[in-house]
Amino acid sequence: MNKLLPLVVLLAGCSFIPPYERPAAPIPEQWPAKVSSGETAPGAPVGDWNAYFADPQLRKLIAAALEHNRDLRIAVARVDEARALAGIARADRFPALDVALQQQAAKVPGDLNTSGQSVISRRYDANLGVAAFELDFWGRVASLETAARANFFASEFAQRAFRLALIGDVASAFYSLVELDARYALAEATTRTRGDSRQLIEQRRDVGLATDLDFLAADGAYQSARAEAANLGRQRAAAENALRLLVGDDPGAVSPEPSFEIPAIAVGLPSDVLLNRPDVLAAEQRLIATNANIGAARAAFLPKIALTATAGTASRALSGLFGGGSGAWSFVPLLRWPLFDAGRSEASVDLAEVRKNIAVAEYEKTIQQAFREVADLLAAREHYTAQLQALEAAEHAQSERLKRVGQRHLGGVASYLELLDAQREQFAAQQAVVATRRAQANTSAGLFKALGGAI
Repeated sequence: MNKLLPLVVLLAGCSFIPPYERPAAPIPEQWPAKVSSGETAPGAPVGDWNAYFADPQLRKLIAAALEHNRDLRIAVARVDEARALAGIARADRFPALDVALQQQAAKVPGDLNTSGQSVISRRYDANLGVAAFELDFWGRVASLETAARANFFASEFAQRAFRLALIGDVASAFYSLVELDARYALAEATTRTRGDSRQLIEQRRDVGLATDLDFLAADGAYQSARAEAANLGRQRAAAENALRLLVGDDPGAVSPEPSFEIPAIAVGLPSDVLLNRPDVLAAEQRLIATNANIGAARAAFLPKIALTATAGTASRALSGLFGGGSGAWSFVPLLRWPLFDAGRSEASVDLAEVRKNIAVAEYEKTIQQAFREVADLLAAREHYTAQLQALEAAEHAQSERLKRVGQRHLGGVASYLELLDAQREQFAAQQAVVATRRAQANTSAGLFKALGGAI
């Protein structure tokens, strides 16, 4: 035993947790060229959501979602669950004191004692004790606490990531509902206009000023407009239901002219931006947890020292339990050294190391996905701006064309089919402008989430 003591002392000073080093971010040092509209500037973060989104109705919906969304409540409860598990793991590092009051009664038959008579024996104990407290020489329990604490932090960051996603999803759902409202209103107006044209062509046909072909064209255009209005009405109802689910309450009627103001965003370097995203931080904490589990698995090869100790009183009679001379104590140290477990300990270490390798890959993948997401959104912001400008110019041109074709049609110079073609082109241009404006607004919502906006 004396020879083993120096070895035990030496091993007690060792740490079996591999030193943690954050893996290098597997992404370029700069964003792709020409994707940030010249707004790249180090250290300029995305602001609070209440200041980032300009529309007051949208801010109201986001606030309602943060209060009522059931998935967010589940995410918050998961954080509380992880916090409790971390508290349990931390408590294992300290001895647990118990107070025990015990009575033992036994009847011994006469043929088993010298008196020949059956005897009833009783014993009463009152003890304060520590049961099977492990002396953590090798850091096994400390490793488990580190892992539990990292899992708690991971759940906290995951909850923040979900909160960001919820804010972005509410904004996207709101913008979709606004778009469909506007497109439905355009379709309704077009249906009324084509209905009036259909009635006028029918009257002109009745007096011989229009042909059946003109009426059929007018009727077909009218029915197409009706079908498109019905389709957009269905989509609008679905978008409203999606927003209601996110908000957890009735979103109410949206404003006919919400603010689609796109905030200016200054984006820092990829490593500065992405490494502070909640989902990346959560992945890193999971990596830290798997790294700590390696230490716990390695410590299983070494002796486990546990102490059980009690101190109190004992007596044959309850009345003498606290009398003089009734003091009693017990001390049971236990040293257990694993010799053979059919390779279980080695397999546990291999499993812990493989899980760490998986966590490293998942961490790197999360960063790469985050880089792509931000880069795509930065590029989309630039191109949507150019696309919207072109579509607005096209809409203006189609409106001017329709005005002139209408004048020519009233003068008998242009045919009704030419007028109908101009109406269709204008309607398509109006729909495209509304859809692109919504896509551009969705880009701003996506950037708030992708850049890990302060919430």
